[in-house]
Formats: sequence, structure tokens, C-alpha cells
Amino acid sequence: MGNLWGKQIPLKDLIRQNKRMVNKAIRELDRERKRMEGEEKKLIADIKKMAKAEQMAAVKIQAKELVRTRNYITKFIQLRAHLNGVLLKIQCVKSHEAMASAMKSTTGAMIKMNQQFSIPGLQKIMMEFQRENEKAELTQEMMGDTLDDVMDEEGDEEEQDKIVDQVLDEIGVNFGEQIPEAAAGQLGGAAAEPAAAAPAAMP
Repeated sequence: MGNLWGKQIPLKDLIRQNKRMVNKAIRELDRERKRMEGEEKKLIADIKKMAKAEQMAAVKIQAKELVRTRNYITKFIQLRAHLNGVLLKIQCVKSHEAMASAMKSTTGAMIKMNQQFSIPGLQKIMMEFQRENEKAELTQEMMGDTLDDVMDEEGDEEEQDKIVDQVLDEIGVNFGEQIPEAAAGQLGGAAAEPAAAAPAAMP
């Protein structure tokens, strides 16, 4: 694609020029069609006037002119439809050009991004991260165990038991009373069964 001087014309400019030319042709067709439609109305009026005056020879001549005018109007409508089809094709090419430009720009960005990353280097970084993360977790666990051993003192367990008993008292639970009662109830039930069974065995 080039102009008279052999200079390359960008596709975007070429599309714009063609679209402008087609739009101009459509405007000219519309203008000429409107003129012909006005001529059609004038011919119809003249035919009616001559028919009333019984000028039949003139009526026939005007009738032929009317048919010819209407044929041109139909051709103008067909030409406009064809030009609209050309406009649609130009718009389609424009959309394809925009999509191609976007894909080219995106591809260039992806190439630059991929050039900055090395797969072996990235794998090495991930392995080092995993190793250092495991070290950090192990160190944290060891420090926690050591601090627990250092911070624990004699009497802490007894104090903890007192706090637990206090909390249980506040919520109305007393393991020291309820558990023996349950045990006693179970024992009583077990003892009652032989007692109930003894009279049945007597003659």
C-alpha cells in the first residue's frame, strides 16, 4: 500500500481515508436521491394536470420520464446499500487492526516480563525460601519449648488447679462432688440388683 510517491501509508490512515471517501459517496447519493424524489413528485403533479387537460400525448411522455426517474431512485437505494456494506467491511478491518495492535503490544510486554525471570533462578529462590522457612519454624518451636521450661516454676501447677476450680465453681460445676455421687449411684444400682434378685430365688 502506498501513495503516488511510493511512500508507505499506515493502515490506520488508509482505513480513515477509505471511510471518508465512502461516507462522501453516500452523502452524494442521498442528495441526488432526494433531488430525484422531488422530481418524481413534480412529474406526478404535471401528469395529473395534463390528464385533466386531456393532453394525452404529453401525459405519455411524462409517464415515461416518471418510470425512468423511479428506476434511478431504486438504483440509488441499491448503491447506498452496497456502500453501507463497504463501510461495514472497513469497520471490520479497523477492528481487526485494533485487535492486532493490542495483541502485539501485549506480546511485547509479556516477552519483556519473561526475559526478566529465569526459571532455574526462580526454582532456586523457591527452594531457598522453603529451606529458610523450615529453619524459622524449627527455631521458633525450640525457643518456645525452652521458654516454657525456663518460665515454669514450682507451685505453678497448684495455682493453675486453684484457678480451674474457681472457674468451675463460678459455672456451677463441682467435680469433687458430682463424680463420687455418680460412682455411688452406680454402686447402689449394682448392689440393688442382687438384692432384688434374692427374694425371687427363695422358695
